[in-house]
Amino acid sequence: MRVISGEYGGRPLKSVKGNSTRPTTDKIKESLFQVIGPYFDGGKALDLFAGSGALGIEAVSRGMDEAYLIDMNPQAIAVIRENIKMTKEESKFTVMKSKDKSAISQLSSKEIKFDLVFLDPPYADQGITSVMQDLIKNDLLNDGAIIVCETDKFSEVISDNPQLILFKEKIYGQTKLSLFERTLQDV
Repeated sequence: MRVISGEYGGRPLKSVKGNSTRPTTDKIKESLFQVIGPYFDGGKALDLFAGSGALGIEAVSRGMDEAYLIDMNPQAIAVIRENIKMTKEESKFTVMKSKDKSAISQLSSKEIKFDLVFLDPPYADQGITSVMQDLIKNDLLNDGAIIVCETDKFSEVISDNPQLILFKEKIYGQTKLSLFERTLQDV
């Protein structure tokens, strides 16, 4: 596993040992970033089930100003911290050991808004739809923010919130990416 492109491109990343996380493969990561924009002009990223932190680190490598990497697994937090050290820009990253709902509440109190959110829970049905609703309810998304949901290919990620528009779904082997955009426009 490595950073694909950008400032940290080619640098190796460590992964969490065991079956508690499902790292996004380099092939899927590369395809994903081709869809959402290969490079960014600033903004904040949130990786809510960060695992190794690879997606958030990739986003910063490609131009996001900063990333919040959140996981509840102590082993994952240790690996995230090691991977961040590799960037030599630790100040661009905030690491939190927390469950998703608690993290959303904490971030809400800091009045932070995100432009890019990764939701890649370790289990097929981790309540992604509920997490997306909480992100909206707590006003954590800028207009135009993109939410990337990574699930197994059989899972359906559906949002009945008119502020979240599904704009792309793609299957890569056993993995499905569902991409939503937040819009403040009336639909």
